[in-house]
Amino acid sequence: MKQASTLFMVLLGINLYAQDDIKTNGIFYKISLATTLTVNEDFTLGDDTIERFFRTSAFFLNNTVGFQFDDRSALGLNAEYNWHSESGLQFLPVHLSFQYNIVDFDDTLFIRVSYGRLVGINSDFEKGTLYKVGLGARLFDENFKNSWLIGIDFTRKRFGFRQLEKLSSLSFFLEFMLF
Repeated sequence: MKQASTLFMVLLGINLYAQDDIKTNGIFYKISLATTLTVNEDFTLGDDTIERFFRTSAFFLNNTVGFQFDDRSALGLNAEYNWHSESGLQFLPVHLSFQYNIVDFDDTLFIRVSYGRLVGINSDFEKGTLYKVGLGARLFDENFKNSWLIGIDFTRKRFGFRQLEKLSSLSFFLEFMLF
C-alpha cells in the first residue's frame, strides 16, 4: 500500500508540474502593417522647422493564412495592398511565403522569403512580380499561441512593359499572429 501511494504521489506531481502541451503545428492567420522610410531631403540640421529626418514613403497592409509545420517552419499565402505615396504607385501582391526560425527559444528569430505576382485588378494597379526577403523576431504571449512579429523586409517589385521597371524598398513591419 505504501508503494502504491508513493507511486500515485509521484505521478500526480509529474502531472501537476508538467508543462502544458504547446501547439507546434496547424493553421494560423496573420495581419501586418509595414512602412518604408526615406531620408527627407528638405531636412537641415539645426533648423527650427518641424521637418523630420525620415519620412514615410510607402505603406503595406498584409493578410496571411498559412500552415505551421513544426516549431521551426511555416508556409503562408499572402494578399497584400501596397501604396507608394511618393511615386503614386499602387500594388496588389499575392504571394507565397516561407518562414524558418533560426533561433528557437521562448521567443524566436526568423528569416523569411516570398515570391508572387502583382495583380492588376484595374488600371490603377501595376502588374508584375514580387520578391521579398526578411528578418525578424517573434514574441509569444504567455500561452505560446498568439504572437507579435517585428522585423525588416527587403522587397523588389518588377512591373511595367515587359517588367522593365523596378522598385526596391526596405520596410519595417509589425504583425499579429493568431495560432
